[in-house]
Amino acid sequence: MSNLEELINAIQTEAQNADFPLDIPVYESAKKDPTKPILYYGNLKSNVCFFGRDLGRDEVMAGQPLIGASGTLVRQGFYQAIYKENTSDRDKLMAVCDRLLLTNTVPYKPPENKAYGVRVKKRFRPFVEQLLTIHWQGNHIITLGTEAFKWFEPYTDKETFNQFWADKDNRYHQSIEVNLTSIDNQRNTVHKKTLISPLPHPSPLNQRYYRLFPGMLQARLASLEF
Repeated sequence: MSNLEELINAIQTEAQNADFPLDIPVYESAKKDPTKPILYYGNLKSNVCFFGRDLGRDEVMAGQPLIGASGTLVRQGFYQAIYKENTSDRDKLMAVCDRLLLTNTVPYKPPENKAYGVRVKKRFRPFVEQLLTIHWQGNHIITLGTEAFKWFEPYTDKETFNQFWADKDNRYHQSIEVNLTSIDNQRNTVHKKTLISPLPHPSPLNQRYYRLFPGMLQARLASLEF
């Protein structure tokens, strides 16, 4: 069994240890075990990671993060940055995942798409830490929405972090470095400097930024190697 398989099994064990909010009907519709995490999709050797809040219905059905309406915008933007053209071809949008990583703050779907509370995030934080710090080889994360960005607050000076976020004119155009920390299977502490670049969540319900998101994403990707 690989270390990654061990990580996924450990997440499932934690999920089975105590109840927490899960959208059981969606998992039943997908004929999937609700305690089985949908941790990530893409290439662990990629340089870029897109980091969302949690899973939606489409993500549970497909068994991968960021594949619904918002995720499609992300994949289309990434494709455009690579090939300088637009596409809605599903196979092409799936193929770009060979050059990126997709994951969330919690690898489960909450009921009614309500964000998970602090306690649930805390329970699953060590596992997401391991994914990003130990298994993923990249060092640039694009967060999608406030919840996703604020997940990284513990990995840098709180005052600096809050000042960065408070700068509404520049926060979606600048980046902040954090020092990710995790504990490996030998109980060693692992550190990893990572650049966090926030973007607003690309949901159709986000009226302020939805139409602006494609251009904002291209601006972010223009300076990256992928």
